[in-house]
Amino acid sequence: MDVELHKNFDIKNLTAFKVGGEISNAYFIHDVKDLELLKDNFKILGNISNTLVSSDGYDGTVVLTSKMDKIVIDGNIVKVQSGVKGPKLAQMVAEHNLSGLEFMIGFPGSVGGEVFMNASAHGQAISDCIKSVTMYSPEKGVFTLSKDKMGFDYRTSNCQKNDWVVLEVEFELIPKTHDEIELKMKENLEFRKSHQPSLALPNCGSVFKNPEGNSAGRLLDEAGVKGLKVGGAEVWEGHANFIVNKNKSATSEDILKLMCLMKNKVKEKFGINLYPEILYLGNRNKNEEDLCKILNQK
Repeated sequence: MDVELHKNFDIKNLTAFKVGGEISNAYFIHDVKDLELLKDNFKILGNISNTLVSSDGYDGTVVLTSKMDKIVIDGNIVKVQSGVKGPKLAQMVAEHNLSGLEFMIGFPGSVGGEVFMNASAHGQAISDCIKSVTMYSPEKGVFTLSKDKMGFDYRTSNCQKNDWVVLEVEFELIPKTHDEIELKMKENLEFRKSHQPSLALPNCGSVFKNPEGNSAGRLLDEAGVKGLKVGGAEVWEGHANFIVNKNKSATSEDILKLMCLMKNKVKEKFGINLYPEILYLGNRNKNEEDLCKILNQK
């Protein structure tokens, strides 16, 4: 078994928000078979780009898939482990003149998280070109489902409804010319630079999901949340649906408080409830427990 175990692992610098405390047990795995041999109850994390980890840490066991980074290309069929980062995959398939994942060039997350959330941008969704997904759940162990069994929809999949964790993905991509693919990726990167904060400003991407037929960013902008601050957390001036940790001084409680403030501003102005796109993991103090309830209340 090729598994690394780290006790009382400080996870802060691995997270996109640069927020988080110590994890009691952190395993780094390299292959699906490694996972089948672990005996502890555990949570699985990928690139931690869409997860807010408690500043008080987590008294459980976490399995990190960041070292599961193999890519196998056979014609237009691409098999990818969940720890592969989106930009790396987009660039590699582009070198083989394969289209369908150009939007991932600007996504800092890993493939596993992007399938879990059914990530999408610029008219493309990761589910568009999936053939099958290999996953793990405590009840079923490791299993594989075809795309039509995955329940993909806007920012959701059956992974979220059933607590399934993505381990490997099989894609069927579309052959195109290299110039076409490169042009699309260039356009996507330029859009990201003008509409989203630099990765030098720690952030987890979009904070809230778009309500059906509406835009969370527009609602938040019109509710006047840009520039709002709580502790070290701040709503980015360039786009109202992003929170940045400017000086890397924010705590998880700061971010949750700011998210609640943003949600309440939209509720007061438009009567619309926004729901988090960001997931939360870890120990919760009483304040954080209450804040999480507010964020998810109907």
